[in-house]
Amino acid sequence: MSLPFTLAGKRVYVAGHRGMVGSAVVRRLASEGCTVLTAPRAEVDLREQTQVREWFAKEQPEVVVLAAAKVGGILANASLPADFLYENLMIEANVIAAAAASFTQKLLFLGSSCIYPKFAEQPIFEEALLTGPLEATNEWYAIAKIAGIKLCQAYRQQHGFDFISAMPTNLYGPGDNFDLASSHVMPALIRKAHEAKLAGADSITIWGTGTPRREFLHVDDLADACVFLLKTYSEDGHVNVGSGSDIAIADLARMVCEIVGFAGEIVYDTAKPDGTPRKLMSSDRILSMGWSPNSTLSDGIASVYEQYQTSNF
Repeated sequence: MSLPFTLAGKRVYVAGHRGMVGSAVVRRLASEGCTVLTAPRAEVDLREQTQVREWFAKEQPEVVVLAAAKVGGILANASLPADFLYENLMIEANVIAAAAASFTQKLLFLGSSCIYPKFAEQPIFEEALLTGPLEATNEWYAIAKIAGIKLCQAYRQQHGFDFISAMPTNLYGPGDNFDLASSHVMPALIRKAHEAKLAGADSITIWGTGTPRREFLHVDDLADACVFLLKTYSEDGHVNVGSGSDIAIADLARMVCEIVGFAGEIVYDTAKPDGTPRKLMSSDRILSMGWSPNSTLSDGIASVYEQYQTSNF
């Protein structure tokens, strides 16, 4: 397929359009002159093969962004291993196979940085995939995402479909999940700090030692990277998408508390797991192609906190 690939005039299906990532992609596509297709779960359950195939046959999307997934933090992954593995396998297998059956021109599959080995050399290059054991606290989700990458590669190799994959780092932004039972670290910190400030609490407690380092990317930057890759990338290998820098969880917690305005103590529950010690991806591949993120971490957190205060939590 010739590059650059044009989105203008195309029918673009965003799977998972109600999620944080999918909704950001929908917002970004608004300026591309394309027709954005969405399908709520009441209309199409992506876990059900027949429903997915019938919808694709009817709507005939020319481009697919596969952002649908069952997601959650350490607690959710540890509590629901079968759900995380089965549901994500079904979603990606059904959508990718239906896209092939409908001769979709281009598909972008979105994975996660948790696909990489727990002790991968830092920063993590794309070639680190499958070179070591995964982090146990989210291996079910990771295995499903690895299968999605390989399925895209298999359809490309066997049938010549232009299916590509991108691996985002830890994301945050509008539409994030602030439920403490299932959220990731960033929204959990924002909610804890906010509620502690309102309650006049002396401290907040966070999981682990605070020493693990994490990389964060605003979801709107990821959406921009998705459009960039759809237009400019057509190769077998997956592409990392990150900010290029990381931060210790303890420093992140202090940054969040300062932005929220909570001046109390941060207590570390060291009986709880830390997860992967460090997870910084190399985004050299996409940066060398000409893309770069726009948001700084502090500005991004401040904008999310502003939006959070008007939410239902």
